[in-house]
Amino acid sequence: MKKMMILGAGVYQLPLISQARSMGFETIVVSVPGSYPGFALADKALYIDTRDKERVLKAARQEQIQGICTTGTDVAVSSIGYVCDQMGLSGISMRAADILCDKARMKEAFLAHDVRCAPGRRAYSVMEAVQAARETGYPAVVKRVDSSGSRGITVVNGDEDVKRAWMSAKEKTSREYVLVERKLNGVEIGVDGYVRNHRIIFFAPHTKFVYQGEHSTVPIGHAFPCPLSPELTEDLREQLQRCVDAAGADHCCFNADVFIDTDQAWVIEMGGRCGATCIPELISEYYGFDYYEAMLLEAAGIRAEFPNREGGSGCMAKLMTSPVEGIVTGIDEKGLKELRESGIDVRIDPQVGSHVFAMSDGTDRIGQVLVKTKEEKELDEAMSRARSCLTVNGQNLEELWRS
Repeated sequence: MKKMMILGAGVYQLPLISQARSMGFETIVVSVPGSYPGFALADKALYIDTRDKERVLKAARQEQIQGICTTGTDVAVSSIGYVCDQMGLSGISMRAADILCDKARMKEAFLAHDVRCAPGRRAYSVMEAVQAARETGYPAVVKRVDSSGSRGITVVNGDEDVKRAWMSAKEKTSREYVLVERKLNGVEIGVDGYVRNHRIIFFAPHTKFVYQGEHSTVPIGHAFPCPLSPELTEDLREQLQRCVDAAGADHCCFNADVFIDTDQAWVIEMGGRCGATCIPELISEYYGFDYYEAMLLEAAGIRAEFPNREGGSGCMAKLMTSPVEGIVTGIDEKGLKELRESGIDVRIDPQVGSHVFAMSDGTDRIGQVLVKTKEEKELDEAMSRARSCLTVNGQNLEELWRS
């Protein structure tokens, strides 16, 4: 039996672990200790920090794995690159991973390869951050360079904002610097795909639903199809191929955030892994193949098929979240079953008694809802029905959102 090492044991890795097991892989799941649901599903759990490249490599060699992958998180991508390089496995290189996991290095690589993106630079101090913001012009964006899920990102409109944003970004980063760049305008979309032999062979643009957080917008869902003209689609693909070239990415999924402004694509950033927020499920539904299966086959060195034809009639999904922090005090399983029987794909993460956080960034999900429709109104109605099946702190979740 081939062994697949999966980095991460959270809710975004659960479908990947499940699919790997259904394909006959022995699953070796790696994560720091904690109440992560992937541990119970794995054939073997290893309690290792996924950022610890040497320990992950040592474990991979001891287990004699044939593949390594993750989904929905940037944290483990550098370790995947390191293991792939050292063991000759199929996957992203460490060099490409390190570029795509550091927003400052990514910016520098993109600018050097003529990617259409916002000007910006590193800032090692508050004064450098202020100077950089003045150079790019306000409004600007201050970013923690080693985070995902819209964490550590703040839109700033003046020097005092920059000072607060720099301190906030530096509070949790492992780097000595932050990124300051000009704020882009336009309609934000996402693009996922796969790179083989340094060329994009699968390309899937999608509409993005966002939540306006305290400091920036946070993706909470996506939809297919994404209405783009042939000319804009070609421009978008060209810009993302330049990103691939800039990073040297190969044999990996990618997830990119893009602004569309005046019929041009402006790249915000790219990750060397599949996106989160229901993206793999939506791709599988819309394009008619199992995206998780394809990821795992490629990680095992087996060529997967990536059909670029758009076969679905339309689908969309959003995350379920809570407007307040608290405890899940009730789940109406009968109501959720009725929703599922009506064709609505509802997934609930917590159990009764679980602690949940108020919506702040992309990690504060408590579930997801996927509907086969092109109408956001239908999705929102399904979301409302799903939220009505949960109570937080003794109050109905739907009523909490309406209050």
